[in-house]
Amino acid sequence: MFGFGQLIDILKKDPKKIVFTEGSDPRILEAASRLLAGYFLHPILVGSEEEIAQAAEDAGFNIRGAEIIDPKKYQDMDAMVDMFCELRKSKGVTPDQAREALSQANNFGTMLVKMGLADALLGGATYSTADTVRPALQLIKTKPGNSIVSSCFILVRPSATGENSVLAMGDCAININPTEDQLVEIAGETAKCAKIFGVDPQIAFLSYSTWGSGEGEVVDKMRNAAEKAKAKYPDIPIDGELQFDAAVDPRVARTKCPESTVAGHANTFIFPDISAGNIGYKIAQRLGHFEAYGPILLGLNAPINDLSRGCNASEVYSMAIITAAIANI
Repeated sequence: MFGFGQLIDILKKDPKKIVFTEGSDPRILEAASRLLAGYFLHPILVGSEEEIAQAAEDAGFNIRGAEIIDPKKYQDMDAMVDMFCELRKSKGVTPDQAREALSQANNFGTMLVKMGLADALLGGATYSTADTVRPALQLIKTKPGNSIVSSCFILVRPSATGENSVLAMGDCAININPTEDQLVEIAGETAKCAKIFGVDPQIAFLSYSTWGSGEGEVVDKMRNAAEKAKAKYPDIPIDGELQFDAAVDPRVARTKCPESTVAGHANTFIFPDISAGNIGYKIAQRLGHFEAYGPILLGLNAPINDLSRGCNASEVYSMAIITAAIANI
């Protein structure tokens, strides 16, 4: 089952460059120091070289070998401005407006990825999810065939035997009330992400009803979305609508939906809306003693991920590895 050693082994074979948009934050510096010591990921720290160097010295972190890029002194800013204007031409963005936007680390860092100077980006330690997602949508944009950006959480419960329990849950952070078709897309992207973590996805579309035991718009939405997903992803075991107990408990599954091939052992869960998803993963995290990694943004042309403003250096380190590993698929 999943362990971070597996992702690190992947990265050692093909090290990636990852942008940290808050280069002087002590949590970022500690994580960058750990990554540099491992020689499998190359941090790019955005910000003033003097401020970052001083912050690292004050905190006692060795960041020798990290690339530091200051938007105010960036030599290729003219080329970046030209590309930014081209990407935002439908909004009539002028060169002066582009320069102003690119003075902000989130926009500047995203453009480093867009220009191929970095493989991935991790931000949000000091600003909102929207400030990470907005530039990604505007500049990186969604992959061909994708209509939305979504997210998932990977839940890991360590075991003394090494057989960690790993679950995937989507969408718990981005789409407030996804449509049937959006849920299908979320399911496909969540399944791809789950596979990175060693999960052979078996997807349950969750509801307060199991196979018609309840009625309502949400029940219909989840049932219809599950049927569409089965048609679109015929090689992935999918069922719905299912209540959570039927999805994970074989005994309950035998009673409520005995013919289901997914019920009783689902490991990838699709929620009807962000409220259910956010509550669900936090219950698993706090009461089920799972470690939660995410939100992992899905559907973009390059790996861009968001940190919680309450994150610690260990979480930054873990999310950096996850984000960079996604660049390898």
